Amino acid sequence: MTFSPSKIIRDPLWNTIRLTPTAMRIVDTPSFQRLRYIRQLGFAHLVYPGATHTRFDHALGVFHLASTAVRLLRERESVPDEAWLDAELIPYAALLHDIGHYAYSHALEELEPENIPAHHEEVSARFFQAPELRSALLPLGPGAATRIHTMIRGKGETPLRGLVSGSLDLDKMDYLRRDARFAGVPYGEVDVDRLLQGLTLLQDPETGAWEVGVHEKAVAALESLLFARYQMFRNVYWHHAVRAATALYKRIVEEAVRAGLLDPEELVGPTDEELLYEIARRAAEESSPEAERLASRWIPALRQRRLPKRALELTAADLGERQLASWVVGDTREKRIVEDRLANDLGLEPGEVVIDFPARNSLFELDLLVQRRTGRVQRLGGHGLPGMLDLPRVGQALSQTAKVLRLFTFERREVERERVLDEVLEVGPD
Repeated sequence: MTFSPSKIIRDPLWNTIRLTPTAMRIVDTPSFQRLRYIRQLGFAHLVYPGATHTRFDHALGVFHLASTAVRLLRERESVPDEAWLDAELIPYAALLHDIGHYAYSHALEELEPENIPAHHEEVSARFFQAPELRSALLPLGPGAATRIHTMIRGKGETPLRGLVSGSLDLDKMDYLRRDARFAGVPYGEVDVDRLLQGLTLLQDPETGAWEVGVHEKAVAALESLLFARYQMFRNVYWHHAVRAATALYKRIVEEAVRAGLLDPEELVGPTDEELLYEIARRAAEESSPEAERLASRWIPALRQRRLPKRALELTAADLGERQLASWVVGDTREKRIVEDRLANDLGLEPGEVVIDFPARNSLFELDLLVQRRTGRVQRLGGHGLPGMLDLPRVGQALSQTAKVLRLFTFERREVERERVLDEVLEVGPD
């Protein structure tokens, strides 16, 4: 067998990334090269022009952090062999964790299940069936592809799986720093070096199972991760114009599926521009009202940054104790009925009013083991830990503050606040 040396890649965030021969073979596959053409932040570049970085460079960054974390743990940890189960696969799971992403990253995962095949972590299974990728993974041994995919989904037996999916996953450490760098904002600073140095392998005091945890002395760095995530969601990921562009894109795809121009299965595989081009091409060949809206209005509006207008915005403070109806989260049928009713009232076409309420339940949730300075191991879960900043409660408060309900209209309209509240608030018992 011919020896294949490692390769050095220069990265603007981590400076030098060393790819192993196996990593190089993975990177050279069509499935992985596709990630060069999927923007990491979807439509954020329409607000922050520098945010054109891709899933490709992010994946390389996470591979680098995973390789570093495993090396550091091996150098300083004295634990049973069982704790290192599949440790050699962790960097490759990190490299491939985004292999199944749809065009424009996370946007389509907000659609209802009937409009998309599955979450990107589930969709990744299809890419693992690609002959080139299967061949690239062969040096890792029999069953490696299956075990790597299991790690990506946050499952499996390896104690190190938390490095790939969990409260301490290295994905967050890379994307927060990388996204802030390319967006040109000061919000994503995370003390990554301190977090990596604070990682440790611990036994769950209840089950005895090994898992990745953190030493108490690195909790301050964990706080930096929490606050950076809050700032990035509030100022970048959920910026009103980013959400307006995302809403328009989701409506384009949803309408294409509803009109039969696109089968949900066809969403797996295309890159950003490929998907928009194909929808536009098919819409131009049809004569239905839906196809006409797509071809002549909605797709040109997205390409030319003529985004839906923010007609109403309600923060957690505006809502007070009032509860939103459960259907407000997601793109439910009930929400579409309400949106189209509002569109009719405002003299707009069906689909041209969008109620947007981005919400992720796991945004600031923490579930990890902490080794106290006394040596005691405790779980930092929903109730926090005595004598330590109550990170879970802080996370919950930050999550609530970051959520904003917005009403977008495809043409500028004046909207009565109470009219919208009558539609979106939970109806109490008589």
